[in-house]
Amino acid sequence: MEGRHHRPAHRHQRRSGLALDDGLVVPVLQRADTLTLGEIATRREDLVSRAQAGKLRPADIQGGGFTISNLGMYGVDAFSAIVNPPQAAILAVGRIADRVVAVNGLAVVQPTLVLTLSCDHRALDGARGAQFLGALADLIEEPLALLA
Repeated sequence: MEGRHHRPAHRHQRRSGLALDDGLVVPVLQRADTLTLGEIATRREDLVSRAQAGKLRPADIQGGGFTISNLGMYGVDAFSAIVNPPQAAILAVGRIADRVVAVNGLAVVQPTLVLTLSCDHRALDGARGAQFLGALADLIEEPLALLA
């Protein structure tokens, strides 16, 4: 991270676990650092469609340095995901749920979610991981910043 911007050391390849009837597949979104948000959504949709149809190519499941694992749709609040070598990190995403939080000294109910980052410290320092989570939290709380 440099300021609030991530500076990649190499091309980013992002993986997202996808549960299918016959097991888990983790396709890779190649060169994610070069794509717009819309392009990421389009390519992810294509990968999901091909995975569900059993039409992934070998290149679609090779590589990847970072995985996102979402169990929120199963009602899971929080979990710790295990980094799959040779990846550097995995982000565990829990469900969105109303919780009591403090806002300006008052207890209010707001939708929240728990993100847990697991890092291979040989590849990613924990402090950098914490900075990444802080930047991600800022974007989740103010999503219009992605369009700026």
